Amino acid sequence: MRIFLKTAMLPMAALLAGCSSYASADAAPKADSGAAAKAAIDAAVAASTRTPANVARDQYRNPAATLAFFGLTPGQTVVELWPGGGWYTEILAPHANAGGGAYWAAAPWERGLNRVKEWQAAKPDLYGKIQLAEFPNAGTNPKVPDGNADLVLTFRNVHNWRFGGVDGTAAAFRQMYAMLKPGGTLGVVEHRLNESQDTALEEKSGYMKESSVIAFAEAAGFKLAAKSEINANPKDTKDYPKGVWTLPPRFAEGDVDRAKYAAIGESDRMTLKFVKPAS
Repeated sequence: MRIFLKTAMLPMAALLAGCSSYASADAAPKADSGAAAKAAIDAAVAASTRTPANVARDQYRNPAATLAFFGLTPGQTVVELWPGGGWYTEILAPHANAGGGAYWAAAPWERGLNRVKEWQAAKPDLYGKIQLAEFPNAGTNPKVPDGNADLVLTFRNVHNWRFGGVDGTAAAFRQMYAMLKPGGTLGVVEHRLNESQDTALEEKSGYMKESSVIAFAEAAGFKLAAKSEINANPKDTKDYPKGVWTLPPRFAEGDVDRAKYAAIGESDRMTLKFVKPAS
């Protein structure tokens, strides 16, 4: 009997070894893919073509870590909402162009896209063909097609939809949900109001409660996948005369207490990753 057990165990050991080999072989492409994604992000962030003044803000905005957290990879269709002065455009558009992906800039038509259009015209080989769309879309100008995007990103914009006389936040999140493919990702970075502070401050301070942003996203159908403290700033007290714009880079108070605000740095920010359910 002992001989039978011993010989029977040999094929089992071989089988287990085979399973281990298969598992290792399966893990290798995933590791390679992750390394390639990181390398592509790092190259886009380190590019000499970026504006020096923008590079100086990396210490506060942590672009490489933020984009890795959101799952940016070569070949994706990426939508950036309200790119403004193009701080992230300098990274995202060349990344998409180099990696065979597509980059959409979506903003109020057409004034919110002027900087992006200028940069594309000046350096078409670097930025590639940037797709332009209106956001929020009113139905008359180009829009991001429904179910088209792998990744939708918005940086420090949710508060803009929250105030201004009409709260357009819920509608904005519904449109974000529509433009994503099933299983797609929404990445949100936003100035963070403390949960203990008055919610009414969301309408004038430029800060949003994390719970408010999550509620708007979930109401549109998103599921919260992860949170990160990549862009947190514990020095930010969030009680300034002119809201978040008191801090750099705006310095809304001019030279008043400028050194104090410079020492605080840019705002404390939430970094939230949502997914559109695959089914």
